[in-house]
Parts: sequence; structure tokens; C-alpha cells
Amino acid sequence: MTDRARSALPPGVLSMHVLPAEHHDHDWDAIIVPREVKERLLAQALLVLQHGRQLSMLAGLPHGLIVLAGPPGTGKTTMARGLAQVAALALARQGATALLEINPHAFPSDMLGESQRNVTRLLTETVPEIAARRPFTVVLIDEVESFAVRRSAASFEANPVDVHRATDAVLLGIDEIAKTLPSVLFVTTTNFIEGVDEAFLSRADLVMRFALPDQETIARILEHALGELAVQWPALLPLTKNEARLSELAALCEGWDGRRIRKLVLAGLAQRLDVARDPAKLTWTDLLSAARKKGGVEWAGGQALTSREMFPDVAKDLMHDHDHGHDHGHGPHGHTHTHQHDTDSRSGS
Repeated sequence: MTDRARSALPPGVLSMHVLPAEHHDHDWDAIIVPREVKERLLAQALLVLQHGRQLSMLAGLPHGLIVLAGPPGTGKTTMARGLAQVAALALARQGATALLEINPHAFPSDMLGESQRNVTRLLTETVPEIAARRPFTVVLIDEVESFAVRRSAASFEANPVDVHRATDAVLLGIDEIAKTLPSVLFVTTTNFIEGVDEAFLSRADLVMRFALPDQETIARILEHALGELAVQWPALLPLTKNEARLSELAALCEGWDGRRIRKLVLAGLAQRLDVARDPAKLTWTDLLSAARKKGGVEWAGGQALTSREMFPDVAKDLMHDHDHGHDHGHGPHGHTHTHQHDTDSRSGS
């Protein structure tokens, strides 16, 4: 999205996308969870998007609200975006789906009542206006605990009156959209479900709790991450086929979240300079070493080489002479003196 397009977005809206779109396929595939989990999530989304109008006639009408809860790094936001894409694929013959991403941190305000007005404007004006353009709409709200604050735990130091009013506005808005715009689905995420208002959670049609991956899932995540790397460097493809090594590596990552597991592959690439310069040289030794260091750095070893000892083959004509910022028109290798010495400032020159 361009800066101009971003500046034209309504207040509190991070981005808007029309789905299905090819470049959104990756998100759903990237999250490694049992097939039944994804099917349950997709079924809940399609039930609301496709049949929400008929179901809104029921006494226990769906609120079109899904809550994804769990520790950071477990793939909740990626899953939410992926859900919007696969739902849009399923409904593509009936029309396009709009994905609207909300920034919940844009709504709290120090001005009494302003948070309530901002939330009301979003749910009674912005969302309906966007929903009117497409047959289906998915609204993604990350960190919903800052959007629907648990009122029973609101601190008196944080303007609890406005917190209560803002959360009230969220609940009223969700209720109204469920009645009048039943083809709108809210998908929300939270790292801290204890901070989400109880009445908001009671409206959820589905609360899905994400957990840290077990060893088998870790191995599948590593396999997927290495497979993505092998697309760029095909010599790495054999790494994805070694089940024993994947299992050994996964055992070292027990207790890690999905994001950290994927970053382990990057840490493996950075274990040695020659691998960093040519990732096709990545080995299991590099990956296991990175895992034992928990992706960090081990403060051990001999004295580091000097810069010229490390790269002695850089030709003189590739060196820039005293390059400190602005180019004064002397060409790619010209002199570019831009700093002033302390002696000059002391002498007043």
C-alpha cells in the first residue's frame, strides 16, 4: 500500500485489502496446526459470512466474532489473515471479500469521552461504509485487550469512566453490526485474554486458544521454514528430508514459540561468515549450534581478525576516501569532507 493510499484510510484503519489475492496465500499455509483446527476455524467463518443473514433471525444470533488467544509468536495474526484469504477463496464465486485491519491503539484518548466517540465512529460509520462495497467483510483487530478493556479491572488512574464508555461502545457496535450487517466477521487476537472484557468474550462465537507447539509441530515448522529457504537455494532441499535431524533439532527448541522457531533458521545462516555470504552452505551443524545457543551469541573464542585481515582482497579503487555523508560532486570515489574538527570550533574559524 502506498503512502498516499495509507494516508487516505479512515482513522484507526491500518490497511484494507480486496480478497482473494495471490500474495495472501502464504499466511494460511505458514501456520502449522492440525487440519481439524483450521477446518473448524474456516467453518465458523463461512457460517457467518455465507449464512449470517438467515442466522440473524435466530434468538441466539451469531455475533460474527472470533477470538484467537495465546502467547505471543504463536501465529494468531498470521492465521487471522490467512483465514480471511481462504474464506474469500471459498466465496469467490459469490463476490469479493474486504479485509479491514484495525489499529486498536488508535482509539484510547486522554480526552474524556473521545475514546467512546472514536470507537462509535469506527463501528457505526467506517465499517458499514466499507462493508457496503463488497459482499463480504472481515475485520481484523489485533491486541483486542486494548480495544475491549476488561472493565472490572480498569484502573482508576487510567480514566476508568472513559474506559467503561469505550468498551460499552465496542459492545453496542458489535451487537448492531450483528443485526444489520450479518455478513461482517470480526477476527480478533489477544496475548492476554484476562485483559479482555468478559461481556466481549461472551459474545464470541468461537474462542480458539493457541498453545506453544509440541516437538512434532516444531519439526514441521522447521521443515516448512527450510523448505522456503530451499526455494531460493535449492542445494538446501535435502535438509528438509532428514526426519532424524529435524527431530533432533526440534528437541532443542522445546518451549519456543513459532516465530522464534522460524528465526532459528536465520540464526543458523548467521553462525559462520561464509554461510552468511552463501546460504547454500548451511549445514545441520550450523542449525544445531544456533539452537544450543538459543538463537543468540556465545561469548567465547579467540581474538577477532582485523577488518583488513578479514577482507584483504578489496581493491584500492573500491575504497572511498574519507566519506562522511554528503557528496560534493567529486564522483563515486571522490573526497567528501563534511565534518568540522574541534580545533576549528575552538579557534572560531
